[in-house]
Amino acid sequence: MENPLTPASELALIDRELTHLDARRLHLLARREWLVRLLNAPPPPPVAGPPAPGRGAGPSWTPPPGRPSAYPTGPAGPGRETSAPGAQNVLLVLGAVLLAVAALAFTLVSWGSLGIGGRAVVLALLTGTALAVPAPLLRRGLSSTAESVAAVGLLLTVLDVYALHEVALGEVPAAAYLAGASAALAALWAGYGTALRTLRLPLPFALAAAQWTLPCLALALHAGPTAGGWTLLALAALNAALGLWRGPAGAARPRVWPAVRILAGVFGALAGLGAVGVALALAADAATLPGTLSAAGLLVAAGAAFVAVACRIRQDQLAPLLAGTGGLVWVLAAQTLVVPRDSAWGPVFFVLVSLPLLAALRVTALPERVRYGLAGAAVAVVGVGGLVATLLALRVLVAPAPVLDAVWAAGSPRAELDWSGPQSVSVALVAAGVALWLDRVSGRRAARAAAVVPAWAALFAAPVAFALPVPAVLAAQLVVTAAALAAALGLLPAASASGVRIAAGACGAAGALSVSVAALDGRTATFALWTALGVLCGAGAAYGRGPLAPRAAAAVVATGYATGLLLALGAALELPVRQWPLLVLLVPAAAAACGPRAGALRVPVEAAGAAAGALAIALALVQAVGTGHAPVLALVLGLAGAVCAGAAVREDRRAVGRAAGALFLAATWVRLAASGVSVPEAYTLPVTVPALVVGWLRRRRDPAAPSWTAYGPGLAATLLPSVIAVWADPHWTRPLLLGLGSLAVTLAGARGRLQAPLVLGGVALGLVALHELAPYVLQVVGALPRWLPPALAGALLLAVGATYEKRLRDARRLRAALGRLS
Repeated sequence: MENPLTPASELALIDRELTHLDARRLHLLARREWLVRLLNAPPPPPVAGPPAPGRGAGPSWTPPPGRPSAYPTGPAGPGRETSAPGAQNVLLVLGAVLLAVAALAFTLVSWGSLGIGGRAVVLALLTGTALAVPAPLLRRGLSSTAESVAAVGLLLTVLDVYALHEVALGEVPAAAYLAGASAALAALWAGYGTALRTLRLPLPFALAAAQWTLPCLALALHAGPTAGGWTLLALAALNAALGLWRGPAGAARPRVWPAVRILAGVFGALAGLGAVGVALALAADAATLPGTLSAAGLLVAAGAAFVAVACRIRQDQLAPLLAGTGGLVWVLAAQTLVVPRDSAWGPVFFVLVSLPLLAALRVTALPERVRYGLAGAAVAVVGVGGLVATLLALRVLVAPAPVLDAVWAAGSPRAELDWSGPQSVSVALVAAGVALWLDRVSGRRAARAAAVVPAWAALFAAPVAFALPVPAVLAAQLVVTAAALAAALGLLPAASASGVRIAAGACGAAGALSVSVAALDGRTATFALWTALGVLCGAGAAYGRGPLAPRAAAAVVATGYATGLLLALGAALELPVRQWPLLVLLVPAAAAACGPRAGALRVPVEAAGAAAGALAIALALVQAVGTGHAPVLALVLGLAGAVCAGAAVREDRRAVGRAAGALFLAATWVRLAASGVSVPEAYTLPVTVPALVVGWLRRRRDPAAPSWTAYGPGLAATLLPSVIAVWADPHWTRPLLLGLGSLAVTLAGARGRLQAPLVLGGVALGLVALHELAPYVLQVVGALPRWLPPALAGALLLAVGATYEKRLRDARRLRAALGRLS
């Protein structure tokens, strides 16, 4: 906003304000001195006290002439019980009330008896009065009251115009009369606002009224749509000129002038957009070349108007927006001239005709913000078109999904793309090219990353869009996917930026998944494509550059492809499903063997191998439960334990030995259960005794060896299967013998302060005791009232909650005591 005062006027105003402040300061200092003397004076007699402050006592201050006081002051002299502003406000209120009563009485009683002429005379008198009153009100400083009265007067002028049409000019056509009336009102209100510069409403009202003159004049002259569009464009140009005009140089402008300029800009933008809408409608209905040229000319002129305003405006935020709007209008004009109607390649032409706007970046004669706005319009058109085309092209990714319903059955379905396929591919390639050009011009890495997705989508969908044979489609998609994965792994020099690698990695992963599903259409395709993808991922993991995360992901994916190939091999050889886990176990075996040579990729490779081993065990378990082939499950568990034992040979993988022991033990139990053994002790005790002897010898040679390593496997080999057998044994012999043995083991662990015998023996003894007490507990529970168990549970929870901290300390002490055991 600009200062409406001249330097001389502003300097005089500042001097007056400083004088007022000095006078007020002197008054306050005098008042303070009088109050200090009053406080220090002796107490007055009870009859005649000092006058109250501010009620005629002490020094008073009168504001300068023409400036109302901001503080309440005492009366000017004796005998006056109210201030001048108070009396003035009372008079204004009473006058307004009396006028309201008179107007109401006149409206209800006398208005109906007047004709249209009499009403017009009354309105004219009221209008003149309402327009004349604000001037004296402004001189008295009542600006708000003046604004209100002026608004009433402005509205009354509209009623005067209507009365004039009804009385004397009724035969004038409505459009012509409205054009003249709006021009007259605009001139009247503009002159009124210029005369009374302090008022805020007249000038905006005048501008709003002027908006109707040219459109109504066009309607009165029976102008066609083309002339109407040019009329709106002329109106937009006039508003823009007013918005850019700062007023006459050296003259005091009205206080509301900045708001008038903003309002003119808004009206101009709306009129310009209206002209663009009319031009687009004309272009859509044009059936001949002259009609098309006329619509295109209107669009070109509208775009030029927007760009011209952008070159003159000073707001840095609005200039690019206006320039971009003008650029978009020019693109629409070019499309109207170039693109054939109802052409399937229309979207492609629409994107192509926007490319010349990018040359605006080289035109140094234009302001920088205008250049960026025009180039931004082209980027917006290409970006939106590229996004839509990329989404359409990416439908190829989900095209092979029906193959999952009929694996290895010939006849892979193909995607049907909108825009006939080639169009979307072409637009995506143009978008990628523009992004690369922007990267070269601006040097921003984000533009290069943005070019990866549309380029990859176009190349991936091109074979399907051009209806190539299925083998050619799969081969081309494999090559595109390989290029994306190579870029993600840093094997291409142009893909050094992190954003490019991330985008390429996402595209490569999506492409690999789609190609892998499409490969299930035939056996040859499955083995060929999965092998190629697995080798590609493995080579990328081994020879890739850059961060470790993409290489680790590639190693995991390569392991997954190896697992899938082994499953496919089992299906191709027509092996029973229960034997497939034996093939899958080759993957964890290879991971355990090659892990030490993988370097930084050792952990992800071994983790992927462990996942493959878990998959093999899960498949064997499903087959054992579903078909009853438990011996195969035992074999798989044993082989998995052997793989873990082989990995545990290395010093840094000793912890895997525990998993090996657990797998061997599970394999033994499964095998015993599959053989129908009802007395597992006959097979477990011959293993337990030598194992305990070996553990005792180990502890004797190395007293620091943990008891879980020395005695844990031997004790678990007998105690755990026996506990399981106890719960299925209705006799008393096994529980008795197992209880005695568990008691002996527990006492031996307590005596030797050994953790493994103490824990294993105590758990086994507790389970045996629970087994023996279970029937009696069930009988007692059945005999108790039904409300008693919830009550006991609630009491137990209350007791535990009340002693929560003590129980935590007891648990910590127990854990510490167990930890001190060897």
